[in-house]
Amino acid sequence: MRLHELKAPPGCKKAPKRKGRGTATGQGKTAGRGMNGQNSRSGGGVRIGFEGGQMPLYRRIPKRGFTNIWRTEYETVNVSALDVFDNGTEVTKELLAEKRLVRKPRLPLKILGDGDLTKNLTVKADKFTKSAAEKIEAAGGKAELVNQKEGK
Repeated sequence: MRLHELKAPPGCKKAPKRKGRGTATGQGKTAGRGMNGQNSRSGGGVRIGFEGGQMPLYRRIPKRGFTNIWRTEYETVNVSALDVFDNGTEVTKELLAEKRLVRKPRLPLKILGDGDLTKNLTVKADKFTKSAAEKIEAAGGKAELVNQKEGK
């Protein structure tokens, strides 16, 4: 069962109160908004985060760092995770997605050098760490770059 599948049990839903429809309704005249003030007016109230003129929390706390909008995010796989493949396999991003070693196959793939590799594989990726490429080649495999952009 998911949240969007939940339904209210029968008989628990009440019709909303019809406000501002005369004094006999019990919600007439001011419609439950009280007498005067900002919240009694239509469109009244304060914006989100407003603290009555006090310096709001989101401006009181210190800010640090920045977000680099040109950053490239990579899907990463360690060399040790590649040991699940048979000898001589050509490992691509699609094959890794099939084995659920990568979550987002649309991102570029980077192979990291953590762990050991015992199988000789041809690994095709967008980037390799130096140690990952060395370990793949030491095991008798090949580390091939794909989708290389010029000047990078």
